[in-house]
Amino acid sequence: MTTRLRARTAARTAKAPRTVEAPRTVEAPRTVEADVCIVGAGISSAMVAERLAETTGARIVVVEAGNRIFNLEDRFALRRRNLDYGENPWPDDHVRGLTGRGIQSRSMAVGGLALHWGATTPRFTPEDFAVRSLYGVGDDWPIGWDDIEPWYQEAEERIGVAGEPGPQELDPRSAPYPMPPLPLSWNLGRLREWGERSGIPFWPNPVGKNSRPWRGRNVCVRCDTCTICPTGAKYSPDFTFEELLNAGRIELLARTLVRRLVLEPGSDRIGHAIAVDRDRPDEEVRLVARTFVVAAGYAWSSHLLLLSAQDRFPTGLANRHDLVGRYLCGHRGINAFVELPFRLYPGIYGMDSLLSKRFQRPGPLDRYVRHDLRIWESAYGREPRLSRDDGELLLGDAALADWRERAQHGAARMRAYWDTLPAASSRLTLDGSRRTASGDPTLRIDLADHEDTVRLRAHTEERIRTTFERIVDAGGGRLLGVFPGELQDHPGGGCRMGATPETGVTDPWGRTWDHENLWVIGAPNLVTAGCNNGTLTFAALALRSASRIAQELPAA
Repeated sequence: MTTRLRARTAARTAKAPRTVEAPRTVEAPRTVEADVCIVGAGISSAMVAERLAETTGARIVVVEAGNRIFNLEDRFALRRRNLDYGENPWPDDHVRGLTGRGIQSRSMAVGGLALHWGATTPRFTPEDFAVRSLYGVGDDWPIGWDDIEPWYQEAEERIGVAGEPGPQELDPRSAPYPMPPLPLSWNLGRLREWGERSGIPFWPNPVGKNSRPWRGRNVCVRCDTCTICPTGAKYSPDFTFEELLNAGRIELLARTLVRRLVLEPGSDRIGHAIAVDRDRPDEEVRLVARTFVVAAGYAWSSHLLLLSAQDRFPTGLANRHDLVGRYLCGHRGINAFVELPFRLYPGIYGMDSLLSKRFQRPGPLDRYVRHDLRIWESAYGREPRLSRDDGELLLGDAALADWRERAQHGAARMRAYWDTLPAASSRLTLDGSRRTASGDPTLRIDLADHEDTVRLRAHTEERIRTTFERIVDAGGGRLLGVFPGELQDHPGGGCRMGATPETGVTDPWGRTWDHENLWVIGAPNLVTAGCNNGTLTFAALALRSASRIAQELPAA
């Protein structure tokens, strides 16, 4: 593909000012031309690039501000040093100075955050797309479950997801998982029996890790270091980009920061993008394409549109209705820890967990509350301590005896992610008080709760606590503590899709309402963040967008 892209560099000589003895030569921008320019190289970008490469003859360039990290051969050693010394196994996965105020991932590299994700891949449920219609809170999506379900299946096939379907009424799907689930550890088998005594069904959480060879990658050996998978059994987008490069189907410009998108004169179409090569910061790179796809995640996608303000769009591109950066969404977790009435034997795949969607699909409700439910083994409460629960001091033999006694029991962690509804005031803005190396303002994220979330929070936390108590009462054990969290996890939004320009930055396919050749895809499109990990939904939305983008590109 590299040979099909045209890069040209032209030189021009500027007229010398009278105060300069000799004219100086100024290099014109290096120009890269393509049919499709994809900004960002995370999992959404990988899905779009791969599908367009398969279904069209388009010239595709992927532009990423971070480094190209194709280091599978080094990951065993990086894992070892992480275990031995606590070293960061991904020391080159960010760009200094490209950060902002508020909660965000710092990962910026070819592969994005999914270089070191846990690869948990549950789907949303049908209720997530229709909370206003079903429960009278939040907002409905302009698409429904039936619109996205085929793309969930395709995303699972491309990623390689291993899973066991839950009951059809709780975990609907039209086809089997690509791979059977990874084997349950002995501990998790015991925990499944324990949890299901409550009458709540549990099944293995689906994961993007190979239970059999898949697309040339290895089988997961359950070594419990998923943030730096040493074998390649866990999917990460760098595999997709490397395959596409080897096949000559894309050009990849790493360490190239896109600073703004520029309109064609007298038009609302995007004519080109202006970028900077981080290795040659004085050289401007001009990216010319028929179609621009912004796939820079929930934070940097909105940031780029806001940075691209110009005369016809003084508050940012695609922002005619002041929606860019608004309605940031996510969900919060509540953790509980339990002392079990039986012993567990940790050591095999402790990152694995059990999932239930019983409370994601609750049926009719008097008051809205929806959450997922997961169970893991845990070390909580097994460490030595200096005092008992009642405050009695423990020293010497008493401390050792207490430690031994508590080690006779296993421990479990339960966690529920609950649906927090996005508000218009939950938003990303430009932060002029902090600048990037290129002189652009960085970003600021201010998360805010929807009034329905504020009103329902105490009710939600009480209902979840009751569920934890129900499981412990039925299975036995002792509830050690329940800990509500404040972290807005698995964030999305900022360029939400909408049925009309007044309700969304993009249409239901991801095309911006204001610019016919500009698409924003993946996490920014979320209307709500549901009750579980959103990465598979980001990937499914990106594939759905790619199917529509392909209709306007040269045939394969």
